[in-house]
Amino acid sequence: MSTLAWFASASLAAWVWLLLGQGFFWRTDQRLPPTARSGHARGARDDGKPDAHGGRDDGRPDALVPGHARGEPVAWPRVVVVVPARDEAGVLPLSLPSLLAQDYPGIAEVVLVDDGSTDGTGGLAVELAGQCGGLPLTVVSPGEPEPGWTGKLWALRHGMALARARGPEFLLLTDADIAHGPDSLRLLVSAAVENDLDLVSQMARLRAESAWERLIVPAFVYFFAQLYPFRWINRPRPRATAAAGGCVLLRTETAVAAGVPEAIRQAVIDDVSLARAVRRVGGRIWLGLAERVDSVRPYPGLDELWRMVSRSAYAQLRHNPLLLLGTVAGLVVVYLVPPVALVAGAATGDAAAAWAGGAAWAVMAGSYAPMLRHYRQPLWLAPLLPFTASLYLLMTVDSAVRHHRGRGAAWKGRTYARPEAAPDHH
Repeated sequence: MSTLAWFASASLAAWVWLLLGQGFFWRTDQRLPPTARSGHARGARDDGKPDAHGGRDDGRPDALVPGHARGEPVAWPRVVVVVPARDEAGVLPLSLPSLLAQDYPGIAEVVLVDDGSTDGTGGLAVELAGQCGGLPLTVVSPGEPEPGWTGKLWALRHGMALARARGPEFLLLTDADIAHGPDSLRLLVSAAVENDLDLVSQMARLRAESAWERLIVPAFVYFFAQLYPFRWINRPRPRATAAAGGCVLLRTETAVAAGVPEAIRQAVIDDVSLARAVRRVGGRIWLGLAERVDSVRPYPGLDELWRMVSRSAYAQLRHNPLLLLGTVAGLVVVYLVPPVALVAGAATGDAAAAWAGGAAWAVMAGSYAPMLRHYRQPLWLAPLLPFTASLYLLMTVDSAVRHHRGRGAAWKGRTYARPEAAPDHH
């Protein structure tokens, strides 16, 4: 066989392994179960059999953990919602009212931490609370971060300290751009209580309306799930640890035992760091895709999406040049070789290269289809995944270049020249 055919065969072998041996990362069935009050999951019929919309794979399982019955708590625990916010006046009218309007049977309140905003975020939050009513809102400001802290974690430190003084059993940590369905908090708490979980996290459905968002956003979640397969995270004996920072329900006593956020104060990838800190003290974690939690932050152009990915990509690789080289090589072989081998093989009569490249590309596109369905995107985007992967490759390299130039992770006017990656512990 030609060299190209060997590379294409290696790519095909890698895709067969990813499809079957990487925790079925491509499936989208890790969802919060319905409660007795909220009714049946979308995608399941009353008789429990799959329906015409994809059945169990695209719906929610009956329980998070095998052996636990579906239901709601007898006594609803107290919850404080902590929202770190920096210059969020543009999205707050779309997100904060959804938190204030939570249909939660227990005692709950919202603490918004105005992290040095210059656009009137804090005042707008107070105004919205006056207009909307609902859950009580407290707006506080922690001042500028102390040395050794990233901005979001500094804001969370202040907000969590204030929240703990209220004696809640749970803290809901949610970003200022996240809109919640009216039953979101109730479902999160039900899942945590009924399954005895210390951290329940949902990957919010990011906005995918512009052309660039449709091309890049579903792939972002697909790559995240490939790196941290949700099934592996949710197993009784987990093989991976992660969370999605936009929506994290955290048991307060576990947060205290784990020493968060102080223990992870320099982390740029704060959600994964938080999950690993919880796991280190024996906490039980669940992560899945959201049905009722959506990001309302727009990323209309490539520039905004590029900054979102590149600000933390090299931190994920622990700022290690060897890991960067390995990642680049892996992305090339796994994602870029298949279309190149198919086209070049067909053009030169190299049947082995064309067949292996085409098969690998087909498996790749097929594995991406469930995520596109989750984002309600057309399936013709699936064959474009190699192009999207090439953009992510360039974003990762750009992240490394920025780091070595001392610009590190830059976000909303703050730059962290040498931010720490998530601690490498499960």
